[in-house]
Amino acid sequence: MKQIAQFFLVGLVLLAIVIVYDGFFILDEGKQVVITQFGAPVGDPVTEAGLHFKMPFIQQTELFEKKILIWDGDPNQIPTNDKTYVYLDVTARWRISNALQFLQAVNNQARAQSLLSDIIDGTVRDMVNKNDLIEIIRSSDWSTDTMSETTAVANIGSKPENGRDQISNQILEIASKVTPQYGIELIDVMIKRVNYIESVRLKVYDRMISERKRIAAEKRSMGEGEKAEILGTVERKLKEIISTANKEATTIRGKADAEATKIYGEAYSQDSDFYAFQKTLESYEQIVGKNSSLVLSSDSDLYRYLKSVDGK
Repeated sequence: MKQIAQFFLVGLVLLAIVIVYDGFFILDEGKQVVITQFGAPVGDPVTEAGLHFKMPFIQQTELFEKKILIWDGDPNQIPTNDKTYVYLDVTARWRISNALQFLQAVNNQARAQSLLSDIIDGTVRDMVNKNDLIEIIRSSDWSTDTMSETTAVANIGSKPENGRDQISNQILEIASKVTPQYGIELIDVMIKRVNYIESVRLKVYDRMISERKRIAAEKRSMGEGEKAEILGTVERKLKEIISTANKEATTIRGKADAEATKIYGEAYSQDSDFYAFQKTLESYEQIVGKNSSLVLSSDSDLYRYLKSVDGK
């Protein structure tokens, strides 16, 4: 009897160990679990990290990622709206938003990658077919940063422009409406690389060169306009300064001449004979040089003062 009790006790201990080993599980951070019983899901997904319990032997755990995952598509040759072919390499980021729905609809990540390939590749093909080559290769900000005002006005009323970034956003918007039914949240879609066949590549290069030349010519034109405006302002201000300076110089010169005339008049009025004598001497200094010879008449003013000088 005692031996039976010991066997029973050992059995209980082993059963407890098995229950603890198979009944408890630790969920790591970044993971989520769906508990299944005989293959059917039981309850809501477990998303909180830590120690959790399930029925041993009867229930199993299906482990899924909770972090963001990467989808990389295969480069595809796709025709554009203007009948040119490009190779597009597209990538996307996604995550499992509903593990229970994901288990029921997809079951595993490998099938999810295949499903995303069908959804995203089909959406990319449709969007590329609807857009011209220039919209695939250009950035979305070209229309605002690099177009001149004349070009912008000319494009009013024409077909709206997208650009590569806008096309990526449209692909994301369309594809993200399909994925929630599979428990998948599509976070973003990006055109990673665009390659061209040879004939298209040459056309693309010509477009790029032409666009950059147009931008350069527009910038040079703007620079020449600003240069002409600056030079005009400088010339106008220079003329204003010279005109003001000439006006002030004329005014000062006129005041000086008036003052000199006044002084001459006052000096002449004090002694007219001496003034006349002084002016005559100044004339002698200007007329007579070292080797000069003068022939004067007897009634000349110059001779009159010479005649009055003492013979000594």
